[in-house]
Amino acid sequence: MQDIIQVGWSVNEAVAVSVAVGHSIAGYDCVVTMKIPGVFQAADAISTSAFFSTDAGALVIYAATDYAPSSTQHVIDSRYFFASSRLPVIEPRNHQEMYEIAWLAADISRKFKTPVIVLASGILAHSEGLVTTKIPGKIEPRALPENLHDWMLMPNIARANYNKATLERIPAIQNWAEASPLITEIKGKTDWGIIVTGESEMILKEALKIIKVEPSILSTAISYPFPKERIRNFASKIKGKLFVIEDGDKFFEEKIRLSGINIIGKDELSVVTDWTPEMIIEFLSKHISVNYHKILKSQISLKPVLRPPTICPGCPYRAFSISASKLKKQRKIYASFGDIGCSTLLYYLKALDTVSCMGASDSIRQGFVMSRPDMAGKVISIIGDSCECHTGLDSTRNAVFRNVPGVKVILDNNITAMTGGQPSPASPLNLSGKATKFSLKKAVEAEGGRTVVINSYNLKEVDNALKKAVDRAEQGEYTTLILEGLCINQTDDKKKIRKIKFNYELCRKCGRCNICPGIEIDDNNMPYFTNLCTFCGSNNPVCIQLCPSDAIIPFDENHIKQVKKTPELPQITAIKKISINKKTLPDSLRVAIRGIGGQGNLFFGKALSEVALRTPYSETTIVKGDTHGMAQLGGPVISTFSCGDVYSPILAHGSADVLVVMEIGEALRPGFLELLKPDGTIIFNNFKAMPVNLKKEEYPSISEIEKSLENYKLIKIDANKIAYDLGDKFGKTANVVVLGLLSTIHPFNAIPEQIWLTALMALSPTGFIKSANKIAFKQGRKIIVNE
Repeated sequence: MQDIIQVGWSVNEAVAVSVAVGHSIAGYDCVVTMKIPGVFQAADAISTSAFFSTDAGALVIYAATDYAPSSTQHVIDSRYFFASSRLPVIEPRNHQEMYEIAWLAADISRKFKTPVIVLASGILAHSEGLVTTKIPGKIEPRALPENLHDWMLMPNIARANYNKATLERIPAIQNWAEASPLITEIKGKTDWGIIVTGESEMILKEALKIIKVEPSILSTAISYPFPKERIRNFASKIKGKLFVIEDGDKFFEEKIRLSGINIIGKDELSVVTDWTPEMIIEFLSKHISVNYHKILKSQISLKPVLRPPTICPGCPYRAFSISASKLKKQRKIYASFGDIGCSTLLYYLKALDTVSCMGASDSIRQGFVMSRPDMAGKVISIIGDSCECHTGLDSTRNAVFRNVPGVKVILDNNITAMTGGQPSPASPLNLSGKATKFSLKKAVEAEGGRTVVINSYNLKEVDNALKKAVDRAEQGEYTTLILEGLCINQTDDKKKIRKIKFNYELCRKCGRCNICPGIEIDDNNMPYFTNLCTFCGSNNPVCIQLCPSDAIIPFDENHIKQVKKTPELPQITAIKKISINKKTLPDSLRVAIRGIGGQGNLFFGKALSEVALRTPYSETTIVKGDTHGMAQLGGPVISTFSCGDVYSPILAHGSADVLVVMEIGEALRPGFLELLKPDGTIIFNNFKAMPVNLKKEEYPSISEIEKSLENYKLIKIDANKIAYDLGDKFGKTANVVVLGLLSTIHPFNAIPEQIWLTALMALSPTGFIKSANKIAFKQGRKIIVNE
């Protein structure tokens, strides 16, 4: 990939934008990607770059919105900021346009000598769709000018450039946009019409299909500059009411109103920031007659349990959370100021109290301590290594500069863990696989203050270091504790094989080991290891360090050798190719899967997409979406898949052919059962995972949940047991077992078994995994026969 396009991570968004400006000055095209908080972190660099206006390489800023919000704290409509910066804003309407927008945005940037904003909906960013690819183009870099004086922005120059952007550049882009493919008109009835922007078009089409109406629609993928003449022309054709549908706030609606057009949009104090098909139908039905029978809410009285996401089994943060929560319980620590990332999840372990923006944890602590100097030893700050490298080092420097005593804890897991495992400066290797020369420890030490490095898996060492640091803060000293321990998801799988067991003769049933999803307590208050245990990545397991009776002991060597041994499985033979008559397939297939993070729910979408690609559905829309919420291990997850005559990854009520419940309590999540068609099927997997800090009696029993679902067509399966009965190495194939069952259920059974297997083999990287997945899939296909 690096020989085709140069890809790299910068330490933060402001730096990344300025790096991109440098690439552009050098004559090369560049795109900067970020989530919406990054826009505001980089606001200075973005708004400054807006007022350069000279020949250069293309500069495209891709920002993913989060109007839910699902992974940020920002429900902010950034279009107002971009418009005031005189930056064109493009909002892709679907996956194909998202793919193609890179070419178009770069062309606009070069043609009009401006940075271009691609504002991608969080729904698009959290989903995938089938696209038709293009042959990559190659753009030669622009020649360097004689000098770079055009890149000077003294205040008087900035003012002149602002005027030029306002009076010349934006009108020129506006004229171009009026006739561009970014605006399309769908001709329909003219008694009422709809103007829609961005990704809302997909949701709108899904809604209109349900209520079977075909109004005229003006759809735009450019929201700034506002295509005024095109809007006026469309509005003049509509005889009746005109509606506007958009994500975010009322940016586009306000522009339409300023143009003197009567439009029906969101209420004055509306909190709608992203739409679902039901919301659009409800909105329209307030103003026009709509033939739609609303799907009634499930009448189930059982309530879903709160299921906060948790840090992973074996996470290097575990020991610190125990130490910090203990000191808080003893009132030796009043509060822990937190930061963004995996460390945020320590809130659910009672080790953290606040979270603001990235890098702010110690800055907030400093302000608190400067106002209340007597509490310097009563509060601490917590931050991850990537966040410290992002903007946290500024806070470290500020604490030393302003002589603010206290304790800062850096949880260093060597990676940017929560958002996908990208390298940070603290990682041993960069994106190119080369050794990183940056040293987090040396950087922190260079700021001044006292720096202590600790093994994050050594509970006693963590305990002692935290207590000493708090005591020193009382004496006016500033200490940074760096707790080092590799992210468990970056650890070699061989190091995660459990080598310990319980000696129940020694166990006191005290429950002190019940600290992570790798251990649960049975009905007799006896602890047992779950299949999630990772043996703390072969570090000293924290549960052993907590056990007061030495009841956790090693397996004998023969058992360990047996577990490590890869069983011999039948070799995969060639699967006969088969073709399908399009007429034998239903118009569409839709399924929604609910479970918890760590169960492999997203695999369903991958597998189903591969299946659909091997059928006539490859000529239609194929789209899959993932959770709209925090999906860290243990948190609620919803995944969707649709193909055929479909539009959106957001399923409408009453549209799903099948619902899959991978964890029993997740069937009760609000709005989930409503997705099912009246004649649809629920696959119900008998697997229960206790949320963090929940008492057993607070969790509904499986019989209660099954009784609440008695009016639904329910197919029960114990996929986890089936997988483990196949052998230890099959523990992670429960989702494949369920996939096998799904392949036998109407209407998915219209697709032959050979195609399912071919798709599954394409996703299986090794011979062993291919064999294991095939066996697990076949086991799942047997279930329906036994019902």
